Amino acid sequence: MKTRILLADDHQLFREALCHLLDSQPDLEVAGQVGNGLQVLEQARLTGAQVVCMDISMPGMDGTEVTRSLLAALPQVKVVALSAYSDQQYVLDMLQAGAMAYVTKAEASDELLRAIRAVLQGRSYLCPDVAAVVTGAAVAQGGATPSAARLGARERQVLKLVAEGCTSNQIADLLHIAPSTVDVHRRNIMRKLNRHSVAELTRYVINNERGVR
Repeated sequence: MKTRILLADDHQLFREALCHLLDSQPDLEVAGQVGNGLQVLEQARLTGAQVVCMDISMPGMDGTEVTRSLLAALPQVKVVALSAYSDQQYVLDMLQAGAMAYVTKAEASDELLRAIRAVLQGRSYLCPDVAAVVTGAAVAQGGATPSAARLGARERQVLKLVAEGCTSNQIADLLHIAPSTVDVHRRNIMRKLNRHSVAELTRYVINNERGVR
């Protein structure tokens, strides 16, 4: 059965481009489209959407408010934020509202597909443009917060890749280490930072970027 997706964006041409992209995938289908934030909840119910690709700036109600309202009513729905902006505050606001992924419109092709498949697996995802903004300072050598400073160099590398949405196997390939070693690093990072999930690690990176700009 295909995953049903609702597109919420006020730019019709952009929605049409996303429709073409998503409908070309054998496991995905666009179940509906809306151009106004006030229509999202009703259409999510009517279409049985499993994923909502949510623009941040929409008439009627902005994406952050819509995400809060949507997830309060339909907590099983996964929200992927779409925006022309990669500013840290936009990302933080959407994640705090409950979005599991954030993709810039400039990268809304393969990155959007990766984000959708990540959230369906229960994982957070930040596209590279966003990940570079929100993780760079927080994991930089010598620029970390006191908690992050306890991480070793390899742990900081793993933390950055985890926040970008990489799996243990992908991180292992990128760093040329065993997946079991990656899992050890992930457990150590969570223990040292007192975080218990990938979503918490991602929010930690974003929150602590402010103090190290």
